[in-house]
Amino acid sequence: MDKELDERKRKILKAIIKTYMETGEPVGSRTISKYTDLNVSSATIRNEMSDLTDMGYIIQPHTSAGRIPSDQGYRLYVDELMKEKEEEIAEIRDLMIEKTDRMDKVLKQVAKVLANNTNYATMISVPQYSGNKLKFIQLSRVNPLQLVAVVVSDNNVIRNQIIDLNEEMDDQTILKLNLLLNTNLNGVAIQDINLGMIARLKEQAGMHSQVVATVLDAVAATIHVEEEDMEIYTSGATNIFKYPELADKSKASELISAFEEKQQLVDLVKEHMADGENTGVQVYIGDEMPIQTMRDCSVVTATYELGQGMHGTIGIIGPKRMDYENVVDSLKTLKVQLDAIIKKKT
Repeated sequence: MDKELDERKRKILKAIIKTYMETGEPVGSRTISKYTDLNVSSATIRNEMSDLTDMGYIIQPHTSAGRIPSDQGYRLYVDELMKEKEEEIAEIRDLMIEKTDRMDKVLKQVAKVLANNTNYATMISVPQYSGNKLKFIQLSRVNPLQLVAVVVSDNNVIRNQIIDLNEEMDDQTILKLNLLLNTNLNGVAIQDINLGMIARLKEQAGMHSQVVATVLDAVAATIHVEEEDMEIYTSGATNIFKYPELADKSKASELISAFEEKQQLVDLVKEHMADGENTGVQVYIGDEMPIQTMRDCSVVTATYELGQGMHGTIGIIGPKRMDYENVVDSLKTLKVQLDAIIKKKT
């Protein structure tokens, strides 16, 4: 924030803005004095509020003692918030990269060990996050007739969306739309954004309702980003040739292609995870398989969890006559071990 603002003034200004955003009512010194991290008297707060008023960050709408943020105050608050969020996202991204590097090694090793122990082909997906919540939305000008909307979910999936405008939008309007979107959507699960909420936001945006609609489209699109980027590690694909019923040249070729191209395995993981309650061991036999090229096989899958809504899928692919008891026992044991290993790594 501005150099003229010491730490206490910054905290008081932030408290006024947050309180006003929650209540819509002018904020008095007594309300602000309840913020425990300030630890100063109402008289001191009144003096600081008077200074903030003189500096143009808050205004007194009428003769009452309450104050509301000025446009200048909102701008300073949003700039500070943007900076904090960017730093926070950078820190989390670095941490996630470190964790992912270690996790990749663990998952590749798990697939290899499982293939060696069962003599079947194996696959394991990198954990995906479910239950995305919105963390931050930022509208910024690209040029006079274009904005960019940056949508960040709480697992740091970032989506950028260019918005074309019919006419130029001033800074104050962009600021108000940022406040409208963040006040109403921060912390909301993407799946919980319903038609009623969308209609209310569009109504509050008035003539700029189309901008809000486009931002919400970008929000919805973040759900699909992770599915597109899903990583799957495999091992033991050549074990398929050990079983005569799968060693036929065309069948084996199709199965090997499925393991190399991965898309069909991604489809299998999506099928397994489609039911939110489906967290145990699942067995697909022959025609029960959602993937055409694997209908001469049986597939046994299980879900492992990383915590905080993150989960992945382990799968074993073999002939219909596979040793189900051994495979199910191996998966159950591995599921427990993997949960413990990954939690320790992270």
